[in-house]
Amino acid sequence: MSARPEHRDTGDPAPVQREVLPGVPTGVELEQVIGKQVRALRLASGLSVGDMAAKIGISKAMLSKIENAQTSCSLSTLARLAAGLDVPVTSLFRGADTEREAVYTPGGHGAVIVGRGTRVGHHYELLGALRGQHKRLEPVLVTLTEASEVFPLFQHAGTELLYMLEGVMIYGHGDSEYTLRPGDSLLLDGEGAHGPNELVRLPIRFLAITAYPDNHAEG
Repeated sequence: MSARPEHRDTGDPAPVQREVLPGVPTGVELEQVIGKQVRALRLASGLSVGDMAAKIGISKAMLSKIENAQTSCSLSTLARLAAGLDVPVTSLFRGADTEREAVYTPGGHGAVIVGRGTRVGHHYELLGALRGQHKRLEPVLVTLTEASEVFPLFQHAGTELLYMLEGVMIYGHGDSEYTLRPGDSLLLDGEGAHGPNELVRLPIRFLAITAYPDNHAEG
């Protein structure tokens, strides 16, 4: 009768129990996502497979299997990987969550905003909007082609970023004025009354991006 082989701890992880990862896809998809992220983060850190394996205390062969989606990781190994890569454990699952929304707007095809101080020679083009929790960003391309003596003043909750693309204008915010030229930007508190004070050189184009707070009511 042969002797029972002695158990040896190789440092290789035991398969993970899938049910302890609620909300995360299981099976080959999850293994592929983790492997892809581990490899990308390892390469970004400038570590070889051998260096990374030694750093976190698993075998080189096991790390290679993880990166090639040929095995499952235990939770303890995931924690080791994250610590060795200096990232949160959640970073290893990036891309395994539900599909994210995106809005693509070809040049010149944004929705025209009417009634926001719009007049002849003042054009406001909405470049897309995401709605829902934590999705309160409104990018607008503003084009001013005719001089005006009176300008609309805007006041709203949130923060607004102006990025000048063409022309020159003097922009007011509260009691202050700023001369904006191409490449200049102005980040302002939307609660303060703001708007163009003087159109110095036409045509004028600038990007206005407003970040509304989560409790901002839909208009």
